[in-house]
Amino acid sequence: MTTPTLAPSAWPQAEQDRWWKIQQNPLPGNPPARGNHGAVTTALHGLAARVGVEALRQGGSAMDAALATALTQIVLGGGAVISYFGILHLMHHDAATGETTSLNASWNTVLGEDDPLSIPGDMQRGKESVASMLGSGAPSGRTALVGGFMRGLEEAHRRHGKLPFARLFEAAIELAEHGFLISPTLARYIETRKDDLARLPETRAIFYKPDGTAYGVGDHFRQPALAETLRRVAAEGADYMYTGQWAARCIAAIQADGGKMTLEDLARYRPIWSEPVVIERGQRTLALLGAPCEGSINLAEAINLATAAGLQERPHWSASGDSLVRIAKCCSAMGLFYNKSPEEQQNECPGFDLSWPARLSQDHAAKLWARLAHEALISFQPKGVHSDDVVAIDSDGNMVSLCHSINCLIWGRTAIVVDGVSIGDPGSYLQPLVAATPRGSQMPNPIELGLILNNGQPEIAWSSMGMGLHYQSTLSLLNIIDHGMSIEQAANAPRLLAPMSPEGDFKKLILRVVAGEFPEEVLNESGLDVQQIKPLDARFFQGLWIAIQRDPATGELVAISPSYNNGQAAAY
Repeated sequence: MTTPTLAPSAWPQAEQDRWWKIQQNPLPGNPPARGNHGAVTTALHGLAARVGVEALRQGGSAMDAALATALTQIVLGGGAVISYFGILHLMHHDAATGETTSLNASWNTVLGEDDPLSIPGDMQRGKESVASMLGSGAPSGRTALVGGFMRGLEEAHRRHGKLPFARLFEAAIELAEHGFLISPTLARYIETRKDDLARLPETRAIFYKPDGTAYGVGDHFRQPALAETLRRVAAEGADYMYTGQWAARCIAAIQADGGKMTLEDLARYRPIWSEPVVIERGQRTLALLGAPCEGSINLAEAINLATAAGLQERPHWSASGDSLVRIAKCCSAMGLFYNKSPEEQQNECPGFDLSWPARLSQDHAAKLWARLAHEALISFQPKGVHSDDVVAIDSDGNMVSLCHSINCLIWGRTAIVVDGVSIGDPGSYLQPLVAATPRGSQMPNPIELGLILNNGQPEIAWSSMGMGLHYQSTLSLLNIIDHGMSIEQAANAPRLLAPMSPEGDFKKLILRVVAGEFPEEVLNESGLDVQQIKPLDARFFQGLWIAIQRDPATGELVAISPSYNNGQAAAY
């Protein structure tokens, strides 16, 4: 009798061929997936969604499916934008108990970092190209922060998993051990960062071939050291990475580049379970990631601003220039608070109570809108926040929305890899947040994900990522709640991209939209300085939003993924 496994080699050949074709295609399309038993969807790496569905078919829970998918996404991406030493955030709805829980496994600051504002590194503000954001100056281990991905994964499985822990790693281990063909996207990442990837012997051994050239499109790419690391974690648990042999090698590598992280920093890391942030809006309840997630505060504030701006009584922003201005200002308000210390935030909004409970109130939104109504758009620069998303629902109706990230630009300037696991450099641009967070504590994060309940019944699980995640989340939720759209309609509705200024002058702001999505008369009526960007180029500026919707009456599932990346929805 064949032992069940989640590994792709055990799938029927036709299934392998189909999902590898999706995985290797930068734009495979985003047909909705429909089913009655379970579903998984991803923002990137469609093959990983199929792994998640396999977990569901073999009796796993929604949590098992989401975690197995996330583990697979990282190995398929070569640790470039997501990492096993990155960060992980999720929400879970338990269908049997009705309980909704929230888990943050974000960055911890380093105990020994006593001057965080002097942490080296910065990306070039106001620049548009990936190459201009790679960073400059000598690499520094001080830019590394303590990642919670594997601790968070273990905690989430312990509470809500059904399959044995080691089963979750089967697909990732096989893909690391046996390898796969380099996709155009991964090849582009390697080419962009090739000089940094050549800096350290261990990293060079992974991303350069024996003849001294970097791996490119179509090359067979294996990660045997990573496979061994994943085997050890599968057998020994997350302790292997936080108190075991990997931990010691990680600290040695970071300290060799001048970092201040120690084994104590790793050993004391703990994820945070917290109560979700809840917003009531009509018959629906929005449950968002709990503290210390600042992204939920930003999102709730934007939704309340939409009420203060009178958008519920006005035409949709795709049909009215006035509405377009109002929704753009509601979204851009995040620029007052993003990656700023409490003192800097207070300077931006003198006389405001900027505590998180206050920012969740409609009174705060009314006061803030009175100011925004007479101001231009506010720019913010979410530099290097690369991530991936997973949403899963099982046959019992349990729901998971998840986002994980390396939170830096493709491997980071340091390009440190320890036994196949990439160590990013998020501290290179998060210095104000590091300084505002007590040493050794978990930092606030900008993640936006959650659940929608309709008359108390779970209806939609969703997650978002990318430079425009705040805009995409705000618009998608308002499209569903205020404008009655399905998740499929919301995912394909006209989008606003994060406003940016190519010259770096934040007083000359440009609203970015995807070319052809808004009528010209609406853009002209808005009076805004608008730049229309071709769909392929727009991927750099927009958010990737995924969701699964469950009909409470019939149990029918609909799952969607973005149309502008290689994520995919799968259901059965």
